Amino acid sequence: MPNIFLPFQPWNLAYGTLRASDFVRGFSVVLVGVLLSFAPSRLSAGAITLNFEGLPDSTILTNQYAGLTFTNAIILTSGISLNEFEFPPHSGVNVVADNGGPISIAFTNPILGFSGYFTYAEQLTLVAFDLSNSRVASVQSLFSNNEALSGDAGSAPNEFLQMSFVSGVSSLTITGDPAGGSFVFDDATITTGGSAVPEPGAFILLLSGITILVALGLGRK
Repeated sequence: MPNIFLPFQPWNLAYGTLRASDFVRGFSVVLVGVLLSFAPSRLSAGAITLNFEGLPDSTILTNQYAGLTFTNAIILTSGISLNEFEFPPHSGVNVVADNGGPISIAFTNPILGFSGYFTYAEQLTLVAFDLSNSRVASVQSLFSNNEALSGDAGSAPNEFLQMSFVSGVSSLTITGDPAGGSFVFDDATITTGGSAVPEPGAFILLLSGITILVALGLGRK
C-alpha cells in the first residue's frame, strides 16, 4: 500500500393621564409586537466548507475550527509530507489524513449533512452518530483503492462522499485502515442546522407601540 507520507425599567406613566381606550389601543400594539418578536419567521441553514489551507504541514488537527473537534487527524501539504502523486489534493495544497487510527469529528451543535473528497488506499466507511451515540447513517466508498497511480480500474482520486441527516448528528467516524495512514480528504462541507430568525418587522411594530404609549402620555400632560 503506497504511503500517504513523503519521507521526512417598567413603564412610567407619570407623564400624563391616559384614557382607558388609549391605553388599551397602545398596549395592544405593544403586545402584538412582543409576541411576533418571539415568533420565528423562517429557519435558516448554512453550509461551511473547510479546505484546510493556511495550516502548516504536519499540524495535528484538533479544535482549530470552531464547533468541531478532530481526533486522529493531521494536515499534510503537497511537496512536503504529502505524496501528492497518489493522493492529490482536491484544491490547494493541504489535505487531512488519518493519523494513527480512524478519524473522528465531534460537533458542538448537531449537523444536518457532511461531505468531502476522499482519496484512499483502503475502502472507506463513514459512520454518523446522534446525541445518544447511536449509529444513524453510514456510507462506503465505491472502490477499495482510488489512488491516482495505483487505484482500482475505473476509479479516480478525490471521490465525493456525502451523508445527510434528518434529525442531526453529533459526531462521525471515517475509517480506512484501522492503523491509519490510509486516506486523505479535502474540501469538507458541513451543513449546519436551522436557527430561528425573528421577523425584523416585529421589532418595528414593537417600537411603534412603545412610541404610541409615550406620545399619548405626553399629550395628556
